[in-house]
Amino acid sequence: MKHIVALAQISPKLGNLSDNLNLHLHCIERARSAGANLIIFPELSLTGYILQDLVPDIAIDPLTSPVLQPLLSLCQDIACVFGFVEVSDRFNYYNAAAYAAQGKVQHIHRKLYLPTYGMFDEMRFFAMGENLRTFETAFGQMGILICEDLWHPSTAYLHAQDGAQAVITVSSSPGRGVRDGELFHTSEGWTHLLRTTAQYFTIYHIYVNRVGFEDGAHFPGGSMVVSPGGEIVAQAKYFEEDFLVTEIDLEEVRRARLFAPMLRDERLELTLRELTRIINKRNAAR
Repeated sequence: MKHIVALAQISPKLGNLSDNLNLHLHCIERARSAGANLIIFPELSLTGYILQDLVPDIAIDPLTSPVLQPLLSLCQDIACVFGFVEVSDRFNYYNAAAYAAQGKVQHIHRKLYLPTYGMFDEMRFFAMGENLRTFETAFGQMGILICEDLWHPSTAYLHAQDGAQAVITVSSSPGRGVRDGELFHTSEGWTHLLRTTAQYFTIYHIYVNRVGFEDGAHFPGGSMVVSPGGEIVAQAKYFEEDFLVTEIDLEEVRRARLFAPMLRDERLELTLRELTRIINKRNAAR
């Protein structure tokens, strides 16, 4: 029930698939040497974040692209979560994250909520994902979210209700809001959110954020693993690349749910009924 997880807090190069892939290969080998069963990279780890018009040029189909073969060949005895731009057969482009194991991509999550406010402009370049699914792994049932997804409470709720014991949130969250202390306001916000969702839904929450500078944006890192009780198990450094290896014990999920059995007592039919009422009310008001 215990597993070793590696968090690769990297600074990818914007639009440079080749160099970023080599960085991934290096980190995977490092994780294997450390005995890790799973390695997780940030949002859009193969491409960089502020892509804009580069999106079509670096998009791939992860199920057929030869670009990923060196990475997948290393993912035989270790699983890997990485971020990339996916192109569909209808030429829609998605901010996506994949779970690879046993030499192949086994699950893809397409970002559901695309921030288009303030400094963010994702909806101009990406299509929205339409599905949210958990998936079976050697480490139990898992779910993946991408950055803004987590700031919508329904996502972690649905993953937990669908059986997730751990949720992986990958992020390219730039620092915003200067504080008197060392951290950005957004870094403090992520810590509060991750601890709350982990405890609220009695899940392990594994968060990997990138670092570095890109087109004037500063990405502060601060990747972490939070236990089902809301405690920070391990945390990477702020403002620099880091490679964090830590242990998760899924027995902690069972113990947390015995102590706080809120998921067991959740009334899904009540939630569905009231959501249907609210949707009908909104539609009638249009």
